[in-house]
Amino acid sequence: MFFKNIDKRIKLVLIIFILLLIIIILRVFYVQVFEYDKLSSLASDLWSRNLPIEAARGRILDRNGVVLADNETTTSLVLIPNQITDKETATEKLAEILGVTYDEMKEHVYKETSIERVHPEGRRLSYEIADKIEALNLEGVYLVKEAKRTYPYGSLLAHVLGYVGIDNQGLSGLELQYDDYLTGKAGAIKYFSDAKGNQLELNDVYIEPQNGMDLQLTIDINIQQSLERELDNVVSMFNPDMALAVVMDPNNGEILAMSSRPTFDPNNYQDYSQEVLSRNLPIWATYEPGSTQKIITMAASVEEKVMDIFKDHFYDSGSVDVDSAHIKCWKAGGHGDQTFLQVLQNSCNPGFVKLGQLLGKEKLFSYLDLFGFGSKTGIDLNGEGEGIIFPLSRVGNVELATTAFGQGISVTPIQQITAISAVLNGGSLYTPYVLKNILEPETGNVLYQNNAKFVRKTISEETSEIMRYALESVVALGGGKAAYIDGYRIGGKTGTAQKVENGAYLVNNYIMSFVGIVPSNDPEAVLYIAIDNPKNTALLSSYTTTPIARRILLDIIDALDIEKQEGGIEKDWQWDDKVYYEVANVVGKTPQEAKTLLEHFALEYSGSGDKIISQSPEAGTRLEEGSTIKLMLGN
Repeated sequence: MFFKNIDKRIKLVLIIFILLLIIIILRVFYVQVFEYDKLSSLASDLWSRNLPIEAARGRILDRNGVVLADNETTTSLVLIPNQITDKETATEKLAEILGVTYDEMKEHVYKETSIERVHPEGRRLSYEIADKIEALNLEGVYLVKEAKRTYPYGSLLAHVLGYVGIDNQGLSGLELQYDDYLTGKAGAIKYFSDAKGNQLELNDVYIEPQNGMDLQLTIDINIQQSLERELDNVVSMFNPDMALAVVMDPNNGEILAMSSRPTFDPNNYQDYSQEVLSRNLPIWATYEPGSTQKIITMAASVEEKVMDIFKDHFYDSGSVDVDSAHIKCWKAGGHGDQTFLQVLQNSCNPGFVKLGQLLGKEKLFSYLDLFGFGSKTGIDLNGEGEGIIFPLSRVGNVELATTAFGQGISVTPIQQITAISAVLNGGSLYTPYVLKNILEPETGNVLYQNNAKFVRKTISEETSEIMRYALESVVALGGGKAAYIDGYRIGGKTGTAQKVENGAYLVNNYIMSFVGIVPSNDPEAVLYIAIDNPKNTALLSSYTTTPIARRILLDIIDALDIEKQEGGIEKDWQWDDKVYYEVANVVGKTPQEAKTLLEHFALEYSGSGDKIISQSPEAGTRLEEGSTIKLMLGN
């Protein structure tokens, strides 16, 4: 019985032992097969170290592929303190090369850490300094590659592009807005060391960095360069408090160019105040729009059929009284009897007061809301303003009158050009945008395409067509004559808004603006330009912004390859204008007949004979009066 119990115990122990052995074997199998990678990685982390290799930031390109933001390779200093055998010498030599104090460098060299990045004095080193450090051949002192952001065109498009910090993080503009796409994934050189940091005799492992994605913009560098040049001219000529310009494709909301003054160079952003860096004026600035806002009032009036722009008349005596307010026309004595088309051409304030009254405050302010005033447009740039529109409950007769001709409300330039684009394109309001595509950096394949975003319908196509004609007439016959370009149908509207400070209008302090359209019959581009408080000039937009706008419009015509159009409104020529005439066909005519047909030009003959056998330029060309026509004579 006794031995029988012992036998049972032995069997029980044996069974328990076998079960434990099976569990251990299964556990070892599980660890070796299923958790090998995890445990191997954890073990590797105990004796592996990474020297970081920064990824290149994605490039930023214009719509044609021109690089606007790029990268250049630099080197930065990284220390592994436990590998530095002669810390005293290393501290002294590195401090001397980097131009810092011994104590400042000592904090890095003696720091108790596995890897120490020398920041900021050891970042983005010049080749000369990097060569000196490499020549020291010190253990534990490493130079690693880093990408430095560069902007090859300097201040061009600065506020839109933005800038990056020392760690290549986006701090403003597109660099901030699309930072997640532009930022790549860092690589490393993985080396192996013991617990004290001494490097082991194992091969290093190179982990390749992954560059950020490229951004392709809606910007056209040729138009952008035109804006930059002309804004520089504005600063030189008028010394304004600020100046800005925007060009938009009215058919989809694409921004073709955007700039402002003051500006900055993102390569050296540290040299500028935060006020200059953070204020992208075309989307941030808010001010009374002045007469460019009359485009919206006129469009609303045409749409609501409160008058016939061609047939109905308004008599301007030079002023109008609204309650206690005495509102004057810019022309002393007024314009007299006019059609409402001429009210727009003459930018007649009393005429627009009348339109505001015909519309009524509910209708007029409903159109302000419809066109997006008082709210952000949603452009893909940070720092956009909203503007200020009267609450309807606070709108009396005076507020209605002043709003109708562009005073008493506050708008942003991007709101203005977006709304006016809707007036011109058939009535469709679009969200403005700057990003066109996100590209894969190696292949250039499109990973994401940013398409036009339709917001809502504002006016009918019929009203839009009338407004396109009306704005062309402003340039040909009204206050926008200085923007006229012979052979092209140009539309536009001037604006002169008195500035407000502490609730009172300033004396002789205005914001001059101009909206230009090319071509007016089928718009491909809308230009908005504004100059704040220009000095030493006549206080009329037709003498300041309009001639500048004309030069930009000529560059837009070239950049977009816009062809000449027929059927435009002939300009009301002034005595000091350059007059253009069409060249007649004189081939086959006698010299005397040619002289009569080409009376506005100088003629230059070559060859001999009694007939014209060829001419240059050819018939149909429009040339400035007095230009030379070359005629070849023959039999």
